[in-house]
Amino acid sequence: MKNVLNGLAALGLGLAVATAADAAEFPIKKPVEQDWSFAGPFGTYDKGQLQRGFKVYREVCAACHSMNLVAFRNLTDLGYSDAQVRAIAAEYEVEDGPDDAGDMYMRPAKPSDRFPAPFANPQQAAASNSGAVPPDFSLIAKARAVERGFPTFVFDIFTQYAEAGPDYIHALLTGYSDDTEGHEVPAGTYYNPYFLSSASLAMAPPLSEGMVTYDDGAPETVDQYARDISAFLMWAAEPHMEARKSTGFVVMIFLLLFGGLVYLTKRKIWSDAH
Repeated sequence: MKNVLNGLAALGLGLAVATAADAAEFPIKKPVEQDWSFAGPFGTYDKGQLQRGFKVYREVCAACHSMNLVAFRNLTDLGYSDAQVRAIAAEYEVEDGPDDAGDMYMRPAKPSDRFPAPFANPQQAAASNSGAVPPDFSLIAKARAVERGFPTFVFDIFTQYAEAGPDYIHALLTGYSDDTEGHEVPAGTYYNPYFLSSASLAMAPPLSEGMVTYDDGAPETVDQYARDISAFLMWAAEPHMEARKSTGFVVMIFLLLFGGLVYLTKRKIWSDAH
């Protein structure tokens, strides 16, 4: 009987812990929907913003985050010329080989190469970042997003809302603050109510006022940096978005015309039937 009672007590304690864990829902705050040039069925990328976002990535994010699926030649979509892309690629070194002696060697990158990772392997990345491996940025704007719930997601079907990723990235980068509500924030982490997994994360606030110099006169603020890098990461995750939307519009027009012709044909064929 004693063993049974102890077992029931342990089960009750386990259920209480599970209930408490389930009650803690993250993120604490949901991202605010932002105004993006690429939003909606006719949205397009702002190349000036993409170039600024790329600069923020190079000067701030690339020290920790890789972009393993993006090649230098893809930068022509941002408005860079072939010569500019070659010059940008030449600033990086990539591993190649083996040579005639069977050894690997380093060489300047070419437009066909992908962006090299800042760390040789995940273990090295974790050791350099307090045990947390910085995620790859190639698809993060599509992979990280906050569920909007009912009934919002119903309206998203008609508005073609697909900017949850950029909204989340912008909110996260601008959302660092002091914890005034008593959440559990482990040592070495930073409180951010917009983080998807917990109340804090290992990444320190990466952006600060004036840390990246813009050549086009855009504001050099944390909010602007966050907007620009979010737009750039959306492009990295979906570089063919403009072509997809253009094709989708043509297909919808075709289907409407085709449906009308089918209806008129049906009326013609069955007009004498009783």
